[in-house]
Amino acid sequence: MHPVATTGSREMIQAGITIGELGKRTGVNIETIRYYEKIGLLTDPRRTATGYREYGEDHVRRLRFIRRGRDLGFNIDAIRALLRLAEHPDHPCADADQLASQHLAEVEQRIADLVRLRNGLREVVNCQGHSIAECRIMDALCGDLDR
Repeated sequence: MHPVATTGSREMIQAGITIGELGKRTGVNIETIRYYEKIGLLTDPRRTATGYREYGEDHVRRLRFIRRGRDLGFNIDAIRALLRLAEHPDHPCADADQLASQHLAEVEQRIADLVRLRNGLREVVNCQGHSIAECRIMDALCGDLDR
């Protein structure tokens, strides 16, 4: 069973971890942790009698999973889908592979766009013009506009 899929009873008997400690263990800032709780990516922690949040090791594992997904560039909806898949460890991984393949295609498209951007900038930097009237950078920005 995938450890990110577990929630509930085991979590309740673990020693409480503060939100600050959870942030330190996972490298996720406190406001982001609260945001993930608000949008349902991270289950609500139990509360102490004084109202403080107490997290368990299940929260640590789940938040590390979310953080790794974000580090790989997955959006919130994709991470939500991957977390749902993690709840069914016996299912084939074709759905996870499809999500990752789709994300890879998006990343490769962004890389291609950045390469085009880089090449366009390389054409105009180090202008060698003596005035703005002769500047390739200004020409590239103005396009067909009259200056």
